[in-house]
Amino acid sequence: MSKSKPLLAEATWKQNATLRDDGYFELRTADTGDVPVRLFVTPKLLAEAEPTLYRQIVNATRFPGTKLVAITPDVHYGYGVPVGCVILTDRNHGSVAMGPVGFDIGCGMMSARSKVPAELATPDRKLEFNREVTKRVSLGAGGTSIKLGRLSEKDFQDLVRGGAEHYVEAYGASFDRSRAERHRIPVDDGWDIPWGGKGSPERGLDQLGSLGGGNHFIELQSCEETGTLFVQVHTGSRGFGHGLATNYFQMAKEERPEEISDLDLGFFTPESKHFREYLNAVAAGGNYAILNRLVIYEQIAEAFRKVFREELELIYEISHNLVQAEDHPEFGKVWVHRKGATRAFPAGHPALVGTMWEASGHPVLIPGSNHDHSYILRPEPGAEKSGYSVNHGAGRRMSRGEAMRQLDQRKVDDQYRRDGILVNLDGRVPLDESGQCYKSAEEVVSAVVSAGLARIEYTLSPVASIKGNEEGARRISHRGHRQRSRERDRERDAARRAKDR
Repeated sequence: MSKSKPLLAEATWKQNATLRDDGYFELRTADTGDVPVRLFVTPKLLAEAEPTLYRQIVNATRFPGTKLVAITPDVHYGYGVPVGCVILTDRNHGSVAMGPVGFDIGCGMMSARSKVPAELATPDRKLEFNREVTKRVSLGAGGTSIKLGRLSEKDFQDLVRGGAEHYVEAYGASFDRSRAERHRIPVDDGWDIPWGGKGSPERGLDQLGSLGGGNHFIELQSCEETGTLFVQVHTGSRGFGHGLATNYFQMAKEERPEEISDLDLGFFTPESKHFREYLNAVAAGGNYAILNRLVIYEQIAEAFRKVFREELELIYEISHNLVQAEDHPEFGKVWVHRKGATRAFPAGHPALVGTMWEASGHPVLIPGSNHDHSYILRPEPGAEKSGYSVNHGAGRRMSRGEAMRQLDQRKVDDQYRRDGILVNLDGRVPLDESGQCYKSAEEVVSAVVSAGLARIEYTLSPVASIKGNEEGARRISHRGHRQRSRERDRERDAARRAKDR
């Protein structure tokens, strides 16, 4: 859909949202047509939602074969479609959409726990932990792997096709791979990685086991329920996934130049020669992301052992940027696109039969900002109505540009210091990733709980936080991506100014 094409309900869409007894808003307008749109938000979050979200919600309904759009409570303005949305398309005749997967294919979370009392995280130990982790895991967009170095193309191919299964066999791992959401996402033997092009996915050859920049993080946490230390990690498929996505976005636009006017709204239908190729790219990128988190976990566990003299235990690893084939009791065989949304299979879900999660449902890992609570949830049967999905975090409430213009570095740093949260080694908080940039995690999770999608198992508070150093990113030219970010910030700012007038 063109950004300039007028919408019929753009000014009144929030008033058209009807709160149902089972905990979500139903949105029906002339723009959304017959596609059910379900908003899993509180009244407060709906009132505060960016006005520009509506156009992206409508975009989500327009992909061929769309059967459901679910909006999660951390929703915010994204690329083409909102971050925090779930799109189900018909698996036999519908499309596989690319914006609803995004550039960081397979981005997701890892959580681990320990028996170490939280009070043992003294200021000295927090600093030592951050220092030991950063010796083992490189940060920033330009960061490269400390553990694995640059992989040969053969080793790389084996890993992105074989996933955690192959890694355990070939490298000998310290983690239980049954605690990964997927051991391996199958990749067709006949698919070839599209090296080169605008995306240059070969950037990933030397990045497996590195954090990246932006909102990716490593966090030492205290658990309210157990009084012990936990760790969470947020990262994805690095330059490999970004490169794959970039190349396939371009292929989609070249295939349908008249129909796909905006690159972010690219898609492939079953008759496209790229349909199966793109699914293989998502699988390979997803495998890379899963392995990236697990390799980082091994390095963090080593650092934790050195500082606290105790072991870390992996809880779970899970993605929140993927499209996967699933069966849904209401909508049948579908492609489930989760863009900034997390899979939430409850106890008894057919996909969990035979796994350690069959009787309990798998954990769902929900980070807040590094100045707020994070959560580990367990899915409830009500998750069916959201496409078996929940949010992936707290969600941004302030753009990066706004944060840099409005926030005071000294005041932010002082607040974190007073609250006992160490960021990196020097206590300097990245302003565009500070707590004020994000919604209240408690408010967001309350929407999930009240709708019966999941329940809270663990409540976590930040003790020490590690964020990627973006100076590394500036040494690598990604002008196109930065320009798109600036355009998105301008759109958000203009919409807010219009709303305030």
